[in-house]
Amino acid sequence: MPKDVGWGVPETYDYINMYNSSFSPSTVHVKNVALQRFFRRYLFQKAISVFEWKLPETWNRDYFLYVLYAWGYIGVVETNKYGVICQAGVPYGYDIYYQPTNLIITNPLLKGSLQPRIGKECTVFKLQPDWGGINDLVNYYADMMALCAETASVNLLNSHLSFVFPAKDKPTAETYKKLFDKVVGGEPCVVVDKQLFKEDGTQVWNTFQQNIGQNYIVDKVLSDMRKIEAMFDTDIGIPNANTDKRERLITDEVNANNIETITRCELWLEELQKSCKNAKNMFGIDIEVDWRHDPDKMIVTNTQEGESYYGKSR
Repeated sequence: MPKDVGWGVPETYDYINMYNSSFSPSTVHVKNVALQRFFRRYLFQKAISVFEWKLPETWNRDYFLYVLYAWGYIGVVETNKYGVICQAGVPYGYDIYYQPTNLIITNPLLKGSLQPRIGKECTVFKLQPDWGGINDLVNYYADMMALCAETASVNLLNSHLSFVFPAKDKPTAETYKKLFDKVVGGEPCVVVDKQLFKEDGTQVWNTFQQNIGQNYIVDKVLSDMRKIEAMFDTDIGIPNANTDKRERLITDEVNANNIETITRCELWLEELQKSCKNAKNMFGIDIEVDWRHDPDKMIVTNTQEGESYYGKSR
């Protein structure tokens, strides 16, 4: 980020727009808003719950998991003061296969910076082969769910039953307002002046009423949100059974979805289990990782409504 942007220096809107457009050209922005942060936190916690960890008692579990999933990697190194600890760091150097050779670790409580060699003086827990985290994945789905939630909120607000009364003057308008307030307030008997009716008994006002049923789409938006979350579940390894297909769901389709669900996370698990083995061999620590719920023990159960979901086999 340029030093003149985001560091408290006042800037005009045109410069800020020019800077933001370089990496976010869309006119619809859902970043850095509370609703997007809500879904981002929700989805991130959901992602880190897929695997069950057994960590050394002296390690902070939250620090380990959040650094691992957000950064994509975390180092394990032995220090004179704190023993074997997990620490965030910056990889540097490269070997014949263009893989990092060292890890730079800095911490105010550590004297100086550590630069241990990977595989000899430290080990690295790597979530994905490309050393990447899941922030991009979480942000993508959090953006879509935030847009859906905003759409549902706006549609709920716009779906209120409302009327339009044409009035010839202000006293008539005030009369219509009081009449409407009493009716929507639930009064069983509302008395109005006879001047509001013509000689033949018909009312003198005309009302305009919008079609609420035609404009109401909240149910569709919420259904789409469930589909988006199911897509996220598939990407992070949480079993789901294509619930939008309902009674048309067949076993082969469920099996295909189950394979798609676990394939990517199996790659993550392989990387993490290999890192656990390396940490055990180098430092003798007790650390393990595995599925929280074994996908092989999950079966499909049909509900009375025709939907399908995954449950544990007995």
